[in-house]
Amino acid sequence: MLDIKSKHAVNTKPLSGTIDTFTIDIRMVSHSPFESVWDQLVSRYHYLGYKKLLGHRLKYMAFIKNQPVAALSFSAPALKLRTRDAYIGWSDAQRKIFLSCLVCNSRFLIVPWVQIKNLASYVLSRCVRSLKKDWEKNFEKRLLLIETFVDPEKFKGTIYKAANWTCVGQTYGSGKKGNSYIYHGKPKEIYLYALESKFRDIIGCRQKMVSFFQSPPQSQYKLEELKMILSHSQWHPGLVSDLSLTQDDIRTMSNELIKFHEQFFDCYGRIEHRRLAMTYLSGLISNSQAKSVEPIALEFLGEESVRSLQRFLKNCKWNHQAMLMTHQKLLSEQISDPNGMITLDSSEFVKKGKESVGVARQYCGERGKIENCQSGVFVGYSSCTGYGLLNGRLYMPEKWFDEANKKRCQQNWVPEDLCFQTKLEIALDLIDQVKKSGFYQAKWIGCDATFGSDSSFLDKLPKDIYYFAHIRSASKVFTRKPKIGLPEYKGRGPRPTKMKLLSGQPKPRNVSEIANSHRLHWMPVILAEGTKGPITAEVARVRIYLSRKGLPEGKERWLFMRKNSDGQIQYAISNAPRRIKFQELVKASNMRWPIEQCFQEGKSYLGMGNYEHRSWPAWHRHMIFVFLGLHFLLRMRLRYKKKALCLRCH
Repeated sequence: MLDIKSKHAVNTKPLSGTIDTFTIDIRMVSHSPFESVWDQLVSRYHYLGYKKLLGHRLKYMAFIKNQPVAALSFSAPALKLRTRDAYIGWSDAQRKIFLSCLVCNSRFLIVPWVQIKNLASYVLSRCVRSLKKDWEKNFEKRLLLIETFVDPEKFKGTIYKAANWTCVGQTYGSGKKGNSYIYHGKPKEIYLYALESKFRDIIGCRQKMVSFFQSPPQSQYKLEELKMILSHSQWHPGLVSDLSLTQDDIRTMSNELIKFHEQFFDCYGRIEHRRLAMTYLSGLISNSQAKSVEPIALEFLGEESVRSLQRFLKNCKWNHQAMLMTHQKLLSEQISDPNGMITLDSSEFVKKGKESVGVARQYCGERGKIENCQSGVFVGYSSCTGYGLLNGRLYMPEKWFDEANKKRCQQNWVPEDLCFQTKLEIALDLIDQVKKSGFYQAKWIGCDATFGSDSSFLDKLPKDIYYFAHIRSASKVFTRKPKIGLPEYKGRGPRPTKMKLLSGQPKPRNVSEIANSHRLHWMPVILAEGTKGPITAEVARVRIYLSRKGLPEGKERWLFMRKNSDGQIQYAISNAPRRIKFQELVKASNMRWPIEQCFQEGKSYLGMGNYEHRSWPAWHRHMIFVFLGLHFLLRMRLRYKKKALCLRCH
């Protein structure tokens, strides 16, 4: 039983089964003794927590034999919401009159100890049926519509879709801060449910057939003027040196860049944003030595546009999440393959000063030592057709979340709900997003030693994809599984409780020691076709068990070693099955390097590390344009049939 007099006496006995085996009691608990229980459950278990709801509000709870199983609330809707308002079709004057006829489903929680199939949809439908009458009784207002917001990174909106709610688009990805809004780059999906089927007749409006990002008609003159400039701009020579292009080819590429970028037009809030975005992308691809906002704006647009381009990257409202999704979808059409590899790596960017978002003294791979820098975690993809970067996130060192750095975070527009995550946790999130998108087929996940040397990270990777993970040369392994047991009790002191290797069993060895063994058989292979001929190496593999604290860990794995022409040996482990063909592992080893190639091309040719942005939104938006630059370069290489791009697939 639930003791409502005590905040902590909530019955958390696990419940599971099917909905038809339980009797569900739905109660409105606002202004009742149960309201404190609602507050307690939502505060503790809802991912948004609980703050006082805005405007009129009603709270509901679902019970099974007086045990709480769900909590919902309905409160004031958003004051302005462009997508919702376009869907409804009301004018500003009508919105002011009828906004009180809308309500927001602001919280929906199924408590974590309850696993009952279809419970959520059942509770939602019951509450919706009661809401209209309860709202009119309590507030003397007639409800027409219910709205709610779903975070697509956490939920799929399945419950609302099943209940015939309509997804009308996304929010901008900004949140209220004081009297203004700041961009956080995490748009939510907007769902609406009509309580009155003829709500537009009641309001006196009709639906406006405009998209979320459509802007009022404006002059196209400036955009067309920029296209003329681009047709005569110079490309970075490193980007086209291997294509043997004629002048006609260069002009064709300029036109193709314009067409390529037009596929992202719906991601911008205004036509002027399209011009600024095309300017920035073109500046990154160009032969300009300085690839930050000011020199790009001066070269293509003039001095009066410098501030506009800075604002565009920092705080203008455009949907860079939609831009990422469009980029990933278009790229997948070019390179997705059932035997492809999702690649993972981090990259650092040396910076001066202490004010840029995420900057700290930390290990810098570019310098091979501790350096003042920013670090990002990136996920890419490679196949026999090509490769590219899909997404990335700035790593925020833990000290950035201290109270002393709170002001610095605010100045850099760091999302308020951002929590500290290790690079490994960020990597798992990025891989999960790629998997959920459904755009990329993959047989492998490849990563460097930063991630591959952590066995707990490898254990959390998707189980339906093999990993090919680099490890450090000092990593210890067993070449055969030793026997372990408790040491013999010698009659004094406490009895042994920790397992150890039994006497005479083999001890773990460094992988570098295994590589130098005379028993190891190295095989010469051709890795790829380079511009100066085949790229060759020697490879070897052996079955091993990882060592953790001197004991064998987990299942048997492959240790794969590759000796390059300079004598350097790279080590990797894989959970691929014992019977996998040797050539399959060779191919997997070859598919991991393209993400490093992306970093090299991005930093050498596309200004990946030459930015001067300090804020969280601008850093991520800059990286998106680098991804687009690499994406376009891939398209041009595929178009001009350069074999040097493709991995050797046989």
